[in-house]
Amino acid sequence: MQNDLAQRIAALPKYQELKRKRTAFGLWLTLAMLLVYYGFILLVAFNKPLLATRLGEGVMTLGMPIGLGVIVFTVVITGIYVNRANNEFDRLQTEINKAVL
Repeated sequence: MQNDLAQRIAALPKYQELKRKRTAFGLWLTLAMLLVYYGFILLVAFNKPLLATRLGEGVMTLGMPIGLGVIVFTVVITGIYVNRANNEFDRLQTEINKAVL
């Protein structure tokens, strides 16, 4: 019974659409996160003087807001994924459930 259900779900065009969209979107977000994170790590490794540049008269350096930006970027793309998952992906999942059950 479970095998039959899995085959029916896999054969649905909506399931194929959901799988394709979710995978592509996840790959784009992963690529964006890797570029931002490893870009920061490469700056730390190869351009320490740039990150050590002071901003103003205090102890704030350019590396601090850039590092904070990496963290904020992570939170933002997580929110983007959750928003799309709760809207588009859940809608497709509901349509798949209705078609199969």
